[in-house]
Amino acid sequence: MPKISEATVAEHRARQLRTLLDTARALVAEEGIEALSLAALARRVGLSRPSLYEYFRSKDDLVAAIVEDELPRWASLVDEALAGPPDLAAKVEAYIRVQLEVMTDGRHAAAVALVEHALAEPIPPQPSPPQPARPKAAEHGHGGEARRIREGHAQLLRPLVTVLDEAGVSGPELRAHLIQGIVDAAAKLFAERPGNAEEVISTAVAQALHGLGTGQPLAETS
Repeated sequence: MPKISEATVAEHRARQLRTLLDTARALVAEEGIEALSLAALARRVGLSRPSLYEYFRSKDDLVAAIVEDELPRWASLVDEALAGPPDLAAKVEAYIRVQLEVMTDGRHAAAVALVEHALAEPIPPQPSPPQPARPKAAEHGHGGEARRIREGHAQLLRPLVTVLDEAGVSGPELRAHLIQGIVDAAAKLFAERPGNAEEVISTAVAQALHGLGTGQPLAETS
């Protein structure tokens, strides 16, 4: 029997991992988060449960892997959107628009649903006294996977925080979180009012930039 090289084994594992992530993403998009389990994924791809455990130790580990796989593409879309507009107001509008496009685009439905699910879950406190640092692959229990998702999702806000900070806006991190809150609310309205997409977007942008019109617009805050 010919010897299988380490490179060949690594390539096989990479292909198998890609198949597993794509299949899991499709399962969530088609049937919802509740349908996702290691058993369901194993059935879809024709793997035994023990073989699947070589890639994911639990459903939480699988969920975190799906989100971590999707977030870099999501983040690149945000970076590209913020790179073009010349002024703060246009950059904030671009951020809101690109986030809503991603969050309402069926191609990203699984990752968006899993992120929202993870962000809604309370994270247990860290064990005390602090334990020695562990690699990501070993994070399990104590909300380890949820923390991985939250930390990854926080990366999406960093470009907006930077834009606000460079424009001299006070409290850039807090304001970025509040703008993201407007985006999250608008995304839910998309599902309820699919025919009023542009109205929802324009209102979300106006709310982020000008509030109710009783104070200074964001661009003039310093």
